[in-house]
This record gives sequence, C-alpha cells and structure tokens, in this order.
Amino acid sequence: MQILIGQPQLESGLKQLETDIRNNQDLIDLVIYPEGYLNQNVEEACLLAQAYKVTIISGHKKPKDRAIIISRSGEIKLDRAKYDSSPIVEVEEVHIGFILCDELVLQGQGKVQGKELDLIVHPIGVGMFSEEQFEEWIKEAKKIAVQSKSMVIGTSHANGAFKNSEISIPIAYCIDQNGQEKFILKNDTRTIIYDTQADTIKYA
Repeated sequence: MQILIGQPQLESGLKQLETDIRNNQDLIDLVIYPEGYLNQNVEEACLLAQAYKVTIISGHKKPKDRAIIISRSGEIKLDRAKYDSSPIVEVEEVHIGFILCDELVLQGQGKVQGKELDLIVHPIGVGMFSEEQFEEWIKEAKKIAVQSKSMVIGTSHANGAFKNSEISIPIAYCIDQNGQEKFILKNDTRTIIYDTQADTIKYA
C-alpha cells in the first residue's frame, strides 16, 4: 500500500488535499491528513475520494472534532466523535485503528484493540507546544505500536498552535510494529509517500 502523509496549512477548503491527491494519483492508495482538516467539507472529500479512487483518513468538525475514514468509493466507513469508542475498520483488506490527536495520551492502547490490526492512524490537530510534548507523543506512539503489533502513522497541520502557546512544532511520523522509527519529521512539513510493501519513503 502507498500512503501519502500530508501536513497542510489550516484552511477553510480542501485545496491542499486535492492538490496532493491530483499530483500523486497514480502513486497512492491512501491519504492521511490532520485532525479537523476537512472542517465542514465532508461531502466534497467523499467526491474527491471517489473521483481519484483513494481512501482519505482525517478529521472534521460537526461541530466538535470527529474521526473520519472515507473509502475510495466515496463511502464513509467511520465517523465518530472524539473520545468515543473506535471500532477497527477494514479498508482494502487493511485493518485500521484510529487514534485522534490527544486520545494518544488520554486513552492510549485501550483505544484500539484487535487481533487483526494492521495500521493505526493518528491525525493530530496542530503542532506540539513543547519539545517535551514532542518526545512524549513519539514515545507513546512507539509503546502503542509494540503493544498492538501494528504500524502507527501520525501527522499534524503545518501551522496553528494549541490554545495560547507561542510554540508550534509540526510533526509527522511512522513507527513500525516493533517500535522502530520509519521516519520522524520535526519542523519539516514536506509531504511523504510511504510504500509499505517496498518499505520505501519519498517526498512528494
């Protein structure tokens, strides 16, 4: 599977998502974008998924934060509120668990449990508000990857700060099922395409 991991700017529309998909449509099967990125544009995102035959994983607000998975046919496979229970979703024969932003540290491994789990996605809202938080979240992701025996991939927006924090450190990462780093991006907002079968990474 070819996975695009994006760190877009906060925006009201889906311009960056559509550009990423259109520019890489022959290369990707799945797109992971941050928490809240889709905003109120879920219907438009479904049309994009269907038009380009790509699965979209992100978050939206209705009015509070929700986790969403849209299949390549444009069907919504998961749409749940933050902190609610989160079933494992099968998409293209891949069993996906979903951790939304601070569910990582507030609910941890209990959020996603299942024998057939292949991938845990972790859309994050804005960047980390301190170096300590950055290290804490990567450490927790590694622990969850080992406990669940599955890959964990997370990404945040390129901009925006938590509450009144003066610091915002954009983050994107991939941890394998053994807790080893595939990549960690810190203050590096390039878009990545990760080929899980070939185990190769390239910048889009």
